[in-house]
Amino acid sequence: MRFVLIEFMDILQQATYNNNDVEIDSRESLYQGFIQVERVKLRHRLFNQKTYTPIIQRELIQRKEAAGVLIYDDQQQKFALIEQFRVGAMDDLDSPWQLEIIAGVLDGDESPENCIRRESIEESGCVITALEHLFTFYPSAGACNEIFHLYAAQATLPTDGGIFGMPEEGENIKLHLIQYAELNTLLKSKRLKNAPIIMALQWLRQRLAALPNV
Repeated sequence: MRFVLIEFMDILQQATYNNNDVEIDSRESLYQGFIQVERVKLRHRLFNQKTYTPIIQRELIQRKEAAGVLIYDDQQQKFALIEQFRVGAMDDLDSPWQLEIIAGVLDGDESPENCIRRESIEESGCVITALEHLFTFYPSAGACNEIFHLYAAQATLPTDGGIFGMPEEGENIKLHLIQYAELNTLLKSKRLKNAPIIMALQWLRQRLAALPNV
């Protein structure tokens, strides 16, 4: 038990290895557009050994950092979600129109907080002041280097939803305002199919469970 505890505390402090334990053999650009794709040949160190893997070939999708926010309103006891078409889900048997939290990619050296405030106005008309950081994570590190910054924010929501987005950027976004009372039903449904919305709504459920009279 003591060994297990020490090992757990160690992994909390740092990973077993770092990027010095990866040797890049070659990197080749395959495509450059909204995303970039590279072919990478590398080898990396093996656990509990001083040896490395043979050369491994992988395709790496490069995407800009992104940030998203779950906006909620205790006064109205509602939270905001958006619905929009997603090309990655175009073969989804239920629908390519996905429920999501408000989110976007960082513009240049923009901070995640500024990105969220900008996207919130564009996608919901809501002005955000205070932000609470929840998690920063890789949505799909097996193939993509995108980093996602997840936040929550309390703000005054509009009384009704609406259609938002930047048409010149191909955006057509529907805003949904959902009652707190419907949260558990939504979490049990099949409509949630991306990590940020699931993580954010799980966080909201825990927050509401700790509040009196909610």
